[in-house]
Amino acid sequence: MKGLIQRVQHASVHVDNECIGHINQGLLLLLGVERQDTEEAADKMLHKVLNYRVFSDDAGRMNLNLQQVNGGLLIVSQFTLVADTKKGLRPGFSMGATPEQGKTLYSYFVQRAQATYQHIGTGQFGADMQVSLVNDGPVTFLLET
Repeated sequence: MKGLIQRVQHASVHVDNECIGHINQGLLLLLGVERQDTEEAADKMLHKVLNYRVFSDDAGRMNLNLQQVNGGLLIVSQFTLVADTKKGLRPGFSMGATPEQGKTLYSYFVQRAQATYQHIGTGQFGADMQVSLVNDGPVTFLLET
């Protein structure tokens, strides 16, 4: 499982010109599910996302996590994140989960996030989404399980 987190001032996701998820200060998570991923991998990723220290403390150092700053978490599925880009000029998706497996694990991840943390927004699995954000920093990290 791969998660690209971006520290944001605010972020939103739209489907068919309708805002279906938004947050103020927090993290935008683009979540990619790979073929070998399990619920255990999803739990590990959620723990990392909620506890990864990317927010500044009083001394200006990245020592605080999402929960400590009471920030929002916007979770957006993104299968292209798991593409193989090592060869050629076209991405390969053989490592990506099937649509059914991806939807199941994405839904599991969202449900666990909502049960664990209160400030959650989401995209819509499989939809054509428009994601807007103001990256704060910029701060961006690729997390893997």
